[in-house]
Order: sequence, then structure tokens, then C-alpha cells
Amino acid sequence: MNVFRVWFQRNFSDPQAVILALLLVGGFALVIYWGSMLAPLLASVVIAYLLEAVVVKLQQKKLPRIAAVLLVFLIFVVALLFLMLWLIPVLAGQMAQLAQDFPHQIDAGQQLLMRLPELYPRVVSPEQVSEIMSAIRSEIAALGQSLLSLSLASIPGLIAIVIYLILVPLLVFFFLKDKRLILHWVARYMPQQRDLARVVWTEMDQQIGNYVRGKFVEILIVGGVTYIVFVLMGLNYAALLGVLVGLSVIVPYIGAVVVTIPVAMIAFFQWGWGPEFSYLMLAYGIIQALDGNIVVPLLFSEAVNLHPVAIIVAVLLFGGLWGFWGVFFAIPLATLVKAVLSAWPKGDKPVIEEA
Repeated sequence: MNVFRVWFQRNFSDPQAVILALLLVGGFALVIYWGSMLAPLLASVVIAYLLEAVVVKLQQKKLPRIAAVLLVFLIFVVALLFLMLWLIPVLAGQMAQLAQDFPHQIDAGQQLLMRLPELYPRVVSPEQVSEIMSAIRSEIAALGQSLLSLSLASIPGLIAIVIYLILVPLLVFFFLKDKRLILHWVARYMPQQRDLARVVWTEMDQQIGNYVRGKFVEILIVGGVTYIVFVLMGLNYAALLGVLVGLSVIVPYIGAVVVTIPVAMIAFFQWGWGPEFSYLMLAYGIIQALDGNIVVPLLFSEAVNLHPVAIIVAVLLFGGLWGFWGVFFAIPLATLVKAVLSAWPKGDKPVIEEA
């Protein structure tokens, strides 16, 4: 008990630390327990936060705030319409085409596996190939049943998406337009002694904002360039693979490795071990190299000083809590935790009384 008392006095003797801890716990509890209910609100806050930087840039160009807000909001709506009217239908069509071609690709893969015992009789046996094919068929059957149940259960989800498409733009507009009014109203209900929380937020504001905005730009650049290269080389499902490659930059170290598998498989089933396959994988490798050595240093001039183990742990932890968005914000959240630990006030180490 004495050890716990010493630790508590050292870390929570400052009222500012207690207030910061309560704010952090309250924020995480709000997202964990009411995140699904408040999803449109939380998404609108994030989008408005990202767009606010563009509004500020336009204000620095002597543009009135209301005009800057209207211009940025118009660009946001145009991008949303582009996403809904072009990109998503194209992706849906290519996914449907991939589902239709999947049995033929499985047959081609089976023929390739059946040749392995002939090529490597000492390594692979026909019994092993049969077991592998049986496992693949069972997984495909389970996947088909899951997709069927998902399609039947997706009708309420589609209705929710339509509602979100109406609510989120409205909320984003009002968050941008009435930013000062909303912040003033929120500040009235915050503790007066929040200097430590203000210090942590000031330190994190620029880092998180720059990181998230940089990731969006990186996704657009990598995904767009990959789509163009795949279209020029005649690869099937170019849009679908371009989106996958773009989204792969969200997860450092792992995303690029994982997304290489579908790219290589589709290229192989389309061309085999021909020169087209080699050229495409070479172009894909060049894109990954340019992303890691040129795009990332340009977009993230202030590198996130986190150990790779900390990044992987953050991806696993926050991804398990909040899915895709947890993975996307894993590094900013890990940086937030690091900033809180660095700024946390440490009391003088008390002397333990001798018995």
C-alpha cells in the first residue's frame, strides 16, 4: 500500500494532472461506449477539423471566413459526389466481376498446385495438394455464406449510410461556420484549471493535423498513380487494386506487404509468368519505393518519433477498438499518448518513511 501511495502522490498530486486524466478517460469512454451512436457527429468533427486548415489558409489570403467556408465546403461536396457517383459504382462493378471470375482463378490455381508434385516430388505430395484444395473449397463456401448473410443484413446499413450522407455534410458546414461559437459554448462546461490539457493539445494539434492531412494526400497520390499505371499496363480490376494500394499506406510496414498479395495474384492469373507480370511487379515496386523515399519525406517533414514496436502495438490496440478508423488514427493516438506521458507533471519523489 505504501508503494501505491507513493506512486499516486507522485503522479496525481497536481490538480492539472487529475483534470487531464479525467478529460482523457471521458473522451475515450465516450468513443468506446457511444461511438456507434455518435458516429455521424464524430466523423463530422474529424472532417471539419481537417478542412479547418484549408479555411485558415484562405483567410490568410485575405478571404473573409464565410467565403472561405463556403468555398471549402463546396469542394468537399464535389469530392463527396465524385466518390458516390463514380468511384463507388466502379469499385462495386469490379468487385462483382472479380466474384464472377473467382471460380476460374481457383481452377487456374488448382492446376498450378497439381503440377507441384511433378516438379518437386520430394517436397510436395499429391495428398498434400488435395488437402490444400479441400481447405480452400471449404473456406470459399464459408465466405460465400458470409457474403450472403451480409447482403441480407446490409439493408438497414444502407439506410443508415443515406442518413449519414445527409447529416455529415450539414454538420461539417455548421462546425466550420460556427466554430468560435461552438468552442466558446464547450469551454463554458470545461474545468477552469485546464492549462496542462491546453499544453498537450497545442503540442498535438499541429502534429495530428499534419499527419492526418498528409495521410489523406498520400492515399490520393499513391492510389491515383497506381490506378493510372495499372490501367496503362492493362491490368484487370485497376480501380479496385488502386484503392487497396492507396489504403495500404495507412498501416506502416504491414500494409504494403499485405496488398502485394492480391496485386501479384491478379497479375499472375491474367498473364501467368510472362513478361507482363514482371513489368507490372517492377512498376509496382517502383511506386512503393517512390512513396517511401520521396512522397513520405515531403509530406511528413516532421517525422513521428515512435519506435516500430510502438506503432504496431498502437495499430493492434486501436484497430481492435475502433476498426478501420482505429487503424487510421493509430499513429496520431500513439503520439498523443506519448505527448501526455512527456508533459505529465512529476512531483518530487517523496522520501519513504522508515519504520
